[in-house]
Amino acid sequence: MTVPAARLAGKVAIVTGGASGIGLAIVERFAANGATVHVIDLNPCPASAAASSQRADVSVSADVERAVGEVLARGPVDVLVNSAGVSHIGTVEQTSAADFDRLFDVNVKGTYHCITAVIGAMAARRSGVIVNLASVAASAGLASRFAYSMTKGAIVAMTYSVARDYVTAGIRCVSISPARVHTPFVDGYLAKH
Repeated sequence: MTVPAARLAGKVAIVTGGASGIGLAIVERFAANGATVHVIDLNPCPASAAASSQRADVSVSADVERAVGEVLARGPVDVLVNSAGVSHIGTVEQTSAADFDRLFDVNVKGTYHCITAVIGAMAARRSGVIVNLASVAASAGLASRFAYSMTKGAIVAMTYSVARDYVTAGIRCVSISPARVHTPFVDGYLAKH
């Protein structure tokens, strides 16, 4: 993805899940194009990413409020990228209630927590962009991805709803639906199954 540097220069972005995989690639591209990037992740961000890093669990609202609050205390946030996520391999019969809850808590509630933490400040400025990472699994019916596909479908629906409700407040909310990307996250799952 090529993003004109002028569109990111001087912007402030929060990227969840920015310590690895797709999130890290976004962090590095944003930073290379002049954005100030704050990473929210359970793991530390590599020093090469040129971003500040805060340890937080997106499934825990208090963690998100603390981490986002620290960023907002320094100034406005222009862009939120919700890239944090987990996966599970299995059919509906192979997905325990605990598996289901874990994916819903991180992928869906985590995105919700992050949006709610920034949207008020964005609306007050009448400016902001929210990018949610969904997946082709939301609509493609991938085999043995029951819980993952469900959560990514919820992300698409959440995106439409936020986009509709906040467009008149100057906020754009979009989702991206990648196919399989070979990241350490994906390759780790494939190696186990």
